[in-house]
Amino acid sequence: MKRLLSIFSFSMLAFIYLPMLILVIYSFNSARINAVWSGFTFDWYRSLVDNRFVLEAVANSLTIAFANMIISTIVGTLAAYAFYKYKFKLDILWKGLIYFPILIPELLMGLSLLILFSQVNIPLGKVTLLIAHITFSIPFVYMIVIMRLQDMGRELEEAAQDLGATPWTTFFKITLPVISSSIFASALLVFTLSLDDFIISFFVAGPNSTTLPIYIYGMIKRGITPEINALAALMIVTTMILVMIAELLRRRGSKNYTPFY
Repeated sequence: MKRLLSIFSFSMLAFIYLPMLILVIYSFNSARINAVWSGFTFDWYRSLVDNRFVLEAVANSLTIAFANMIISTIVGTLAAYAFYKYKFKLDILWKGLIYFPILIPELLMGLSLLILFSQVNIPLGKVTLLIAHITFSIPFVYMIVIMRLQDMGRELEEAAQDLGATPWTTFFKITLPVISSSIFASALLVFTLSLDDFIISFFVAGPNSTTLPIYIYGMIKRGITPEINALAALMIVTTMILVMIAELLRRRGSKNYTPFY
């Protein structure tokens, strides 16, 4: 049974990551035709550095991703702490609404945001991109932080308050250090999601706010070249590194916390 499960697991991983590995390998192919391997080269990566349109798309993606990471992490963390600390009327309804952007298809979310922006006369651009990314990022921050708060329990905070600590002191001296690893993990996760998002960004991006995924889509319509492979390979490697760091931070936070009850 164990052997069968191992074979199944490795087969599943190969099915997921083998196409990505092939793409990365062919990003070093000296031939412009992906079907033929002609030799090893870094030329396609060098050409990306000299492409001002690629650099502009990278700058847009990083700007939106950083701004989204800061705003959505703060809002999502405060929302998680509010629902952990206090009870609200229709509590289940409000929590369901927070998770709703994760559950609905991105196509519908992008279309609904496009209709909203057109109705309130907000021109499509970096502002609409940022609003859209914050909208779908907050639930991920909330989900990670609320689970960490629930694992922490209320005993540490209650003990601090019994010893005379004010609510603000308890939050900054007790709660925040305990959940800090989850906050950093969620920040890296939403940065990655923002950097990689295409569907929602495609609906709400303006002519001067092209992100890297949208630029890659435009290049693919003219045919797949090693430059596209190189650009996609860089995005894959960056995403995997950020996700692994986020997971390590989340696990380290859970491992370092030992409840005393």
